[in-house]
Amino acid sequence: MTHANQQPNLPDRPALEGLEDKWGEAWETQGTYRFDREGASRADVWSVDTPPPTASGSLHIGHVFSYTHTDVISRYQRMQGKRVFYPMGWDDNGLPTERRVQNYYGVRVDPTLPYVEGFEPPHQGGDGKSIKAADQQPISRRNFIELCEALTIEDEKTFEDVWRKLGLSVDWTQTYRTIDDASRRASQLAFIRNIERGEAYQDMAPTLWDVTFRTAVAQAELEDRDQEGAYYRVAFHGNDGDVFIETTRPELLPACVALVAHPDDERYQPLFGTTVRTPIFDVEVPVLAHPLAEKDKGSGIAMICTFGDVTDVVWWRELKLPNRSILGEDGRILAERPEVITNERGVEVFEQMVGKTVFSAKQTVVEALRASGELEGEPKKTVRPVKFFEKGDRPLEIVSTRQWYVRNGATDEALRAKLLERGAELDFVPEFMRVRYENWVEGLSGDWLISRQRFFGVPIPIWYPIDEHGEPNFDAPIVASPEQLPVDPSSDAPTGYDESQRGEAGGFVGEVDVMDTWMTSSLTPQLAGGWERDEELWKLVSPFDVRPQGQDIIRTWLFTTVLRSQLEDDQLPWKHATISGFIVDPDRKKMSKSKGNVVTPAGLLDEHGSDAVRYWAASSRLGTDAAFDPQRPTQIKIGRRLAIKVLNAAKLVLGYNAEGATAEAVTHPLDLAMLAELRSVVESATRALDEFNHARALETTESFFWAFCDDYLELVKERAYGTDDAARQSAVAATRLAIKTLVRLFAPFIPFATEEVWSWWQQGSVHQAAWPTVAELPEVSDARALALASEALTSIRGAKTAEKVSPKTPILSVTIAAAEADIELVEAIADDLKAVGRIEQLTVVAGEALEVRDVVLGEPPVKA
Repeated sequence: MTHANQQPNLPDRPALEGLEDKWGEAWETQGTYRFDREGASRADVWSVDTPPPTASGSLHIGHVFSYTHTDVISRYQRMQGKRVFYPMGWDDNGLPTERRVQNYYGVRVDPTLPYVEGFEPPHQGGDGKSIKAADQQPISRRNFIELCEALTIEDEKTFEDVWRKLGLSVDWTQTYRTIDDASRRASQLAFIRNIERGEAYQDMAPTLWDVTFRTAVAQAELEDRDQEGAYYRVAFHGNDGDVFIETTRPELLPACVALVAHPDDERYQPLFGTTVRTPIFDVEVPVLAHPLAEKDKGSGIAMICTFGDVTDVVWWRELKLPNRSILGEDGRILAERPEVITNERGVEVFEQMVGKTVFSAKQTVVEALRASGELEGEPKKTVRPVKFFEKGDRPLEIVSTRQWYVRNGATDEALRAKLLERGAELDFVPEFMRVRYENWVEGLSGDWLISRQRFFGVPIPIWYPIDEHGEPNFDAPIVASPEQLPVDPSSDAPTGYDESQRGEAGGFVGEVDVMDTWMTSSLTPQLAGGWERDEELWKLVSPFDVRPQGQDIIRTWLFTTVLRSQLEDDQLPWKHATISGFIVDPDRKKMSKSKGNVVTPAGLLDEHGSDAVRYWAASSRLGTDAAFDPQRPTQIKIGRRLAIKVLNAAKLVLGYNAEGATAEAVTHPLDLAMLAELRSVVESATRALDEFNHARALETTESFFWAFCDDYLELVKERAYGTDDAARQSAVAATRLAIKTLVRLFAPFIPFATEEVWSWWQQGSVHQAAWPTVAELPEVSDARALALASEALTSIRGAKTAEKVSPKTPILSVTIAAAEADIELVEAIADDLKAVGRIEQLTVVAGEALEVRDVVLGEPPVKA
């Protein structure tokens, strides 16, 4: 490193290759991005609630896209003098991890199996990916969790390597895992407090259920997918004749509890208050009115079953109907027949259905309806939206199960209003994303179902006492004390009991469910910020300054974090929420692993360099989707060209003789005009970054930089090498001040190239240097000189191009006309124009506007 007034240490040939390793190691050794809390106040800190990527598989180009946006702003805030708290978390628990472990090792969980010390899985990596679920080796829950932990740790190492290569200015001493002891304790403690405040409760209720994963699914995890099906027209029998309904779920006829029509439907008003009998099963059910019934759908009257879809649940709850569930958690028909089915034919058909999937059961019922003559006509094919778990492959069913819930405003109008109020207080960037949050809160239909029937997750810290008859008392749960946390009720005993009492009369049984992964992820500010663990840190970083995230998880991650912060602290978790768009393929389809169109970043970083990839990412505004074609990475190539140009332009400028080139030496109108334009760029870029508009800041800086290189550096090159000390010193001082400013303006975007340049003639890291301010640059009353020079230079170059001669061809004479007010400026820049244009004689005359006239070309230079 050299002092600013010393001769720079310039390389022979600047290159991007190797800069990631060189500077990545230096930043780590020097602690460039470490969070310094010593003597800090909250006003000194910029805190980031960094998204913890799911540690299952590999990162994709979309991660690079959105995380670069956050890093640009974090670097900018650091240069603004903030102490940046920029942690990194790893989201370890969840279904993606479990699925990956099952495929990777060829195993599945059987909770009844004992733990095996030193267990060796049957497969490693690629071999496991082709193994069908039925062929996976069953192992104990504890063995499975150990494999999950081992694989996620390996994935996290790979992720960290990518992030480091990308140049994220994360403080790698501030990391957490959503499954580590501290995270499990925080999650369980917050849940216990939810219980204490009456915000968490247990209920036996209809539950959206994924039969593949055997787990409950929350509203936020749903997605609609079009599914082919058919409408079956079926006859119910009334006192005055048959009533026809059209249904896609005839297999649920044994679970039918009523028929329903719209109260204004004149066709069915005479039937309201009467009863009809179901086909085949001959069960008497009422005909009721409800406004959710659709008059123009099918026959206008529908059967209510327990349960075919979420509307059935609403009808069942509001009309206070009986529950005749016939589906089990495996998606098959239960053996226990509803008591109301007593006729011989109905009993026979139901027994044929037992144990079958809904598909096979449907065939059984349809055949029986045909045989009895209660199916009218042929089924009418249809395509309709069906609810799926976002990670599932089969339609969801609704089964009655005992689950844990957290109040989210769906049934509490005061809480809903408070959450909408918090949303109005939060700064959404871009602003139009706010409506997604508001629509979600206003459309909530049920409290947050937080229990999951999985294995790798944060255990629900609850046990249930067993009465003298050996039955668990679910209505009197034993809640873990804060001192016990973190705890796993499946292997730990509650206070006052010992392990020998597990499963015994008078003893206890542990809750085996784990929490929805969002129950932990919704606490990322608390997990990263030392909540209930490091009070000093928590006060320094909370509420966080910014939460960066994707638009698709506003309803999950953003909403649940706002909810938990409201319940726990009665405040917003952060001041700003910055929302990234999606990366889409050349056909404008969102990239996703399931579609097979994902691009992983490692190869791009190796081939083009990290600065180039960062440039591509930073060129897109927040909230805007960006198309990416790995076969034609145009923007990445432009970014690489920019980074190389920064190296070369800086080497050129720093190679000039700087003797006497102080700031006061800048007197030439052209130099002053250039710095005045740069002053405007600093002002614009600073304003844009304050508004999280990194794309505009980059565009503004880059646009000036190319003009600076193509026009200004060419114009002053001869003067910078010349013998006129005053002229030389003005040019050199201006170019050096410009480079020092530009390197800092580019630093958040292309950190490796800018750090390399900074090291040639400055001490310390550019990423800890002060952000440039307008006060560093001269304020000039008339800054038109550069624009006039650039316009004249463009015309001179154009004249040579029109004659199809070399740019080095001399010009014997040329006349430049200028407006009366500009003549003096044009005369002041004439020498620079003559030097760059190889002009022997240049005459300035009065005119209406700038115009290059009477160009007389000399002989083209002879090629060597």
